[in-house]
Amino acid sequence: MTNKSRPAAHRVKQKGPGRPEGTSTLRDEIMDAAEARFAELGYAGTTLREVADSAHVTQALINYYFGSKYGLFEEMFLRRGQKISQQRMELLDELLAKGRPTVKEIVHAFLWPTLALRSTPQGRSFLRLQARLHTEPPEISYRLRTDAYGTSTQRYVEALRLALPGLGELDAYWRVTLMIGTYLYAFSDTHRMEEMAPKGLYDPEDTEALIDQVTRFVTGGFEAP
Repeated sequence: MTNKSRPAAHRVKQKGPGRPEGTSTLRDEIMDAAEARFAELGYAGTTLREVADSAHVTQALINYYFGSKYGLFEEMFLRRGQKISQQRMELLDELLAKGRPTVKEIVHAFLWPTLALRSTPQGRSFLRLQARLHTEPPEISYRLRTDAYGTSTQRYVEALRLALPGLGELDAYWRVTLMIGTYLYAFSDTHRMEEMAPKGLYDPEDTEALIDQVTRFVTGGFEAP
């Protein structure tokens, strides 16, 4: 593709026949904008034109980098999803290296990488997006979840069964699934606690209290008969 035919966006300088200068930063800016739009409107409700307007680039440039709307959605989701998965496996490896971890330690290690995203607006957008992914059509959601989390989730199922020798295989999968549903709801800014709890009782910015409540709740579910 020549400089003449390559789509351009303001703020982007061309450097020779290659890709626009500042490609890495610009790709992230586009994905940040897409993350916020998809989190708000879902896959079907979001257009590339809206993403382009939010990122202050041309729609042609988005197609140049990502190929299609789904290509953008996939790369945007896996950008954080695979990082979460890798962090989960690293934390689990650290626990296993020290000996036989408790259920509470395993649950906390699973939850922590996702909870850490609540510290930034972009991270919070991803948490909402991740919760919304479960309502997207199977052809969009199934493969993305598997690619992002399949390997690490399987390792946690195995670790929890080691920590709970009496836990059957089907029960283990059920309880991991329920753990995922719990944290998706609790971490994704549903504002339900603000609505339910008396004013001043609940602090939505108290991250330590949030992970403590979810960890204790999920641990109790795993240890139940």
